[in-house]
Amino acid sequence: MIVRTLDDIRGTDREVEAENGNWVSRRFLLRKDGMGFSFNETIIRAGTETHIWYQNHLESVYCVAGNGEIEDLKTGKIYPIKDGTMYALNEHDEHLLRGGTEDMRLMCVFVPPLTGREVHDENGVYPAMTDDE
Repeated sequence: MIVRTLDDIRGTDREVEAENGNWVSRRFLLRKDGMGFSFNETIIRAGTETHIWYQNHLESVYCVAGNGEIEDLKTGKIYPIKDGTMYALNEHDEHLLRGGTEDMRLMCVFVPPLTGREVHDENGVYPAMTDDE
C-alpha cells in the first residue's frame, strides 16, 4: 500500500515548478511506484497561460478548485474549467491552459506514467522517458 500526503511531497523532488512560475506539480504517484499511471496535483496560477502538447502521454484532469479555461488549438474551441470539470486529452490534444481569476487546483492522471523528471519542452511536450534515473 502506498500512502502519501501533500506535506510528504512539498519541498521534495516530487514537487516540480515551471521555470516561468505558471504552475507547480506535486507528483503523488510516479512510474517507479508501479501502478501503470502517474497521479499529480497541479496548481495553475491565476492569470497565466501555458502551451501544452502531450505527444507521448494521455492525460485526464479533474478540477477541484479555482477556475480557468482550456483552448483546443486544433478546433479553436474554448472550454471553461471550474470545480467539478473534467477534461481528457485522449488524442494528444495540443492546447492552451489558462488560469482564471484564481488559482486552479487540478488532479491529473498520466499514461504512460511520468518518471518525475519531465518538464515541458519548447513545444509544450513532455519527452518519453525510458528510465526512472
